[in-house]
Amino acid sequence: MRHAHILSLGLALSALIAAGPAFAQKAPAISPAPAAAKYDPSKPYPAYTAPRTAWGAPDLMGVWSNASLTPLTRAAAYKDKAAFSEQDVAKLEGDVVTEIEEGNQPTDPNAPADFVAKKTVERPEFKAAGGAVGGYDRGWLDPGNHVMRVNGEPRTSLITTATGSPPAKKANAPTPAAEAPSYIALLGESPTKKGGAFENMESRSAGERCIVSFGRNGGPPMFANGFYNNNYLFVQTPDAVMINVEMNHDARIVRLNSKHRTDNVRPYFGDSIGWWEGDTLVVETTNIPQTQQFMGSWKDLKVTEKFKRVADDRLYYSFTVDDPTMWDAPWGGEYEFHPLETQRLYEYACHEGNYALHGILSGARVEEAKAAGKKY
Repeated sequence: MRHAHILSLGLALSALIAAGPAFAQKAPAISPAPAAAKYDPSKPYPAYTAPRTAWGAPDLMGVWSNASLTPLTRAAAYKDKAAFSEQDVAKLEGDVVTEIEEGNQPTDPNAPADFVAKKTVERPEFKAAGGAVGGYDRGWLDPGNHVMRVNGEPRTSLITTATGSPPAKKANAPTPAAEAPSYIALLGESPTKKGGAFENMESRSAGERCIVSFGRNGGPPMFANGFYNNNYLFVQTPDAVMINVEMNHDARIVRLNSKHRTDNVRPYFGDSIGWWEGDTLVVETTNIPQTQQFMGSWKDLKVTEKFKRVADDRLYYSFTVDDPTMWDAPWGGEYEFHPLETQRLYEYACHEGNYALHGILSGARVEEAKAAGKKY
């Protein structure tokens, strides 16, 4: 799934060039990756001043990752504990070492189709991906090897509410029937259901069709998924910031010092505008499409994100979710990006859903014919 990534990045950069004459004259260089870590993630943030771009803005550019062992919501076992103990951290990160060692063992090419290797440790995301014949094994997956620390604290969840979970929805919040359909739920539909996922090519998931990612890597808010490609390229100009996501080549453009669109058009990833507050980039997104709903919220959803470089090798990120029709008050979370030792992303060479589309729809027509007692 990783090859030279040229086309999608080129299109995104073309959009940035059109955004402002200053960029057309001289393209900014991508910041080099740090030669060595200057920040110990187990310690609080040091006194730090972010480097500047040629036009004086804080420099966030580079290739970053948000993969980690910390889940979005807190496990029930930790209840009101916002931080792991160092013993917990050692156990969780030690299990990953074992997991990698076992996952790197050679597979018997003559093993039967139902063979499943014995594992000492197995995370839920690996079970979801298959982990055996016909599924992804450890070599294909990159869900993170370390607990997420924020300002030195090892977090039990990315969400920062008292419970580490979203607050309860309002009693009069939109019902599930009014929320965007779940792609995963559609997978279980009958191919004979009228208006369902097998009706035509436009009813298939955008992730399956390789149009946008099937997770929330691009956001907003932005989260790592449990599988792979949790990598991001940040590119800045005086007038815009591009966040290019390795997962499914998603390119998100943030217009700086601009206003939200008023035509009610809902583009992928919503309508993002941004501004600088000191060394912090603040991004506000509205007009999020229904297909990219967040926990059922989309029509009245506003997401505010903050990005701040707090060390050469750490980029702080926070998000606030606000939808007065869904929750009584705004809520959110935070985490840190860490840099990758590379100056480029690789293409997410997604094609399966498009190549298989003919078979998916043809099979559904056969099932419809059978259900109607007809020959196909």
